Amino acid sequence: MYRSLNPGHIVTTISRLRDRIQERFPESSLNKVAGELQQIADESVARGEWIARPLLPLRIGIGLLVALIAAVPLLALANLHLTMRLQGIGEFVQAIESGVNDLVFVGIAIFFLVTIEIRLKRRRALKAIHELRSLAHIIDMHQLTKDPDVIVNPGPATKSSPARSMSSFELSRYLDYCSEMLSLVGKVAALYVQQLDDPVVLAAVDEIEDLTAGISRKVWQKIMIINQDRG
Repeated sequence: MYRSLNPGHIVTTISRLRDRIQERFPESSLNKVAGELQQIADESVARGEWIARPLLPLRIGIGLLVALIAAVPLLALANLHLTMRLQGIGEFVQAIESGVNDLVFVGIAIFFLVTIEIRLKRRRALKAIHELRSLAHIIDMHQLTKDPDVIVNPGPATKSSPARSMSSFELSRYLDYCSEMLSLVGKVAALYVQQLDDPVVLAAVDEIEDLTAGISRKVWQKIMIINQDRG
């Protein structure tokens, strides 16, 4: 029961986080980012279900092609009535080499056909993971200018300084929402590797989790500064 991620629970958690951000910061861009995360999560559930299902028409077509490829050389050997006489070791080695080359090419063709399904699913999963990577960087951009030192040690603003109207409590909640969103981005990415046992997808998901964890550490450093100031 607790050995795999539940997509429904992840979507529900994201929906609640989006509502919390909307209620606290209705006019902020972070609210729109949370809505985008909600949409991506819904799409990820549908993609995960598609990845988990076997593509039966594709498998049947591949099976027929593999059988055809394997049957062609067998039928050719069965209908071969010519008597081949090998003159010396050179012709024998040449015949063996030709047969091995034919087997290699047949094996490569069969391997290509058999792996079509996994490559189609991998491509779709990697495309979705790329969207999550971009979303993580967008969340990072939203927390980038949220400097707690301005609240702890206020000073004169410059002409190009970003507008800072949040209280310490509001800034703490804003940064905490960013951290939660980053964590949920990693959980959505993990849904793909849960449905598809592929080393390429696993490596991509690990990169997403490393990215979100690194950004989250920066966010929590800012939260700790605010909490120390409160103390």
